[in-house]
Amino acid sequence: MRVLVVEDDEEMAQTVAVGLRRAQMAVDVALDGPSGLERALFNSYDVIVLDRDLPGMHGDDVCRELIDAGCGSRVLMLTAAGTLEDLVDGLNLGADDYLPKPFGFPALVARIRALARRSYPALPPITRHGDLEVDTARRRATRAGRVLDLRPKEFSVLEVLITASGRTVSAEELLERVWDEAADPFTNAVKITISRLRTKLGDPPLIETVSKSGYRI
Repeated sequence: MRVLVVEDDEEMAQTVAVGLRRAQMAVDVALDGPSGLERALFNSYDVIVLDRDLPGMHGDDVCRELIDAGCGSRVLMLTAAGTLEDLVDGLNLGADDYLPKPFGFPALVARIRALARRSYPALPPITRHGDLEVDTARRRATRAGRVLDLRPKEFSVLEVLITASGRTVSAEELLERVWDEAADPFTNAVKITISRLRTKLGDPPLIETVSKSGYRI
């Protein structure tokens, strides 16, 4: 899952980003309205966490621009005010959810995950391919009943591949959906992670390399 946090308080933005990364999300950060809008329109995000009181461009205007541009990302608006009027205003702009400050971090994570699930067609919590079983809710994978000891990135790559239902997934798409903007576009992280994942999945091999295209299960 890839998330954009648009928040002008840099300390808070980075704290939220660190926490979301620990929750196994790929996170980008923008500190003002114009840069947040630019990133949101240029990249593909599952969820945008958008503060209302932003410098350069108010969060309401950012949200309005995103809706007008047909942005498919879900928008979770944050504000220091928590009145019913603020809630109605935010939702009327096209935001998908609303969270007043201060907020509990578990609530933020739960809201983001709920919005991300709405971004795609409903998928069963457990996906199977032969003797491979991936439980996306518990972030647990097994093969032939054996629990696989996967690192967070390895599980996320496996999750993207198995939910692609046989479609070839490019290295660029994996890099975008599993890592974040801090990742070097020329990194071999995807190749290394695929190699480790293949080893842990064991035989017979499940992940196929499609020449000049990417990977698929």
